[in-house]
Amino acid sequence: MRKPLRFGMVRGRLECPLSYFLTTARARFEASRTVPGAGDVRLSRRHGHGFVVDVLARLGQLAPTHPIESVGYLSHALHAAVSPLDYADLDGLLEDPSDLGIARRVARALDGIDIERIIVSPTPTTRLEWDPQGRVISTRRYAFEASHFLPHVPIGHKCGRLHGHSFEVQIRVRGVLPQSIDQAWAPLGALLEHHCLNDLDGMSNPTSEFLAAWLWARLRTQLPTLTSVTVYETGRCGATFNGQQHSIWRAFTFDAAVQLSEVEDTDPRRRTHGHTYRLRLHLSGPLDPVFGWATDFGDVQRLFAPVYDALDHQPLAGVAGLASQATVDVAQWIRQRTESILPSLHRIDLEETPGNGVMLYWTGEDHFPV
Repeated sequence: MRKPLRFGMVRGRLECPLSYFLTTARARFEASRTVPGAGDVRLSRRHGHGFVVDVLARLGQLAPTHPIESVGYLSHALHAAVSPLDYADLDGLLEDPSDLGIARRVARALDGIDIERIIVSPTPTTRLEWDPQGRVISTRRYAFEASHFLPHVPIGHKCGRLHGHSFEVQIRVRGVLPQSIDQAWAPLGALLEHHCLNDLDGMSNPTSEFLAAWLWARLRTQLPTLTSVTVYETGRCGATFNGQQHSIWRAFTFDAAVQLSEVEDTDPRRRTHGHTYRLRLHLSGPLDPVFGWATDFGDVQRLFAPVYDALDHQPLAGVAGLASQATVDVAQWIRQRTESILPSLHRIDLEETPGNGVMLYWTGEDHFPV
């Protein structure tokens, strides 16, 4: 993977010289199409979707020099690229109306922008990831209802009690049709549905991390190009296994006021306004040999609470030590305040609005999914 913009190389005023960031943007469009070569006879009939397109990019010198402009710049460019597709018959507009064809069309429309990845999601449970090197990853998302308890947690920990979740699983595989993922998942989904996970063979301590690795081992035999398995325990937390490393994430939202004095006088963002920011903290590390997790989700929430309170229901202009109210600088501020209390933190995703924001990480490469 080519390296994105690095703090310390371009804007020396920011600390932590090994921080990299990508700008993210999202656009939606409604369109009809037929996809006769998709391996699913239903797709050969004319049908329609509410498509979602996400782009991750390294803007470099293309965007205006101040980082406040980066998110808006990419979002505007993506909406312009997607606009011709909205309420269109893709069969008549595109030579290839498949998800891959759409990704390539968007990439051509974004010519000159250093794209890291384009993600096309025709439904909430299906998506295709494409990068300029031509690598393609198909993703499916499944749900199942199950109970579990964690037998080795400290006395009084709520997860030691028998309880349940509406689990979701995201499976990413390189270079296969989504139907192949469906076939591999079907027997596992049937095994997990409406069961107590502790009763299943080899799953006496079913943490999210362990469940992701358990699924990886069984799916890899059917899907040799499997890239990652993510278990969503709730909508706020989950775990990913990529065959070598475990990573967990914990999601938050915070509400803050913003007033961007750096923009032009006629820009409405000079007025005091605000966002419900969407924040996701990613942490990685080996599994604890007793507890079976990389990090307790509850510990992440507890330790992060002072940082969260400094941002939530506050004016960002009044936050001590914040270089600017640009989303990338807010993410960097969070990193600086958090890395000592959560040393396994390796990535921060921060969005002003759904899909539009930045991804900040500092390991040189990020192998975990968006």
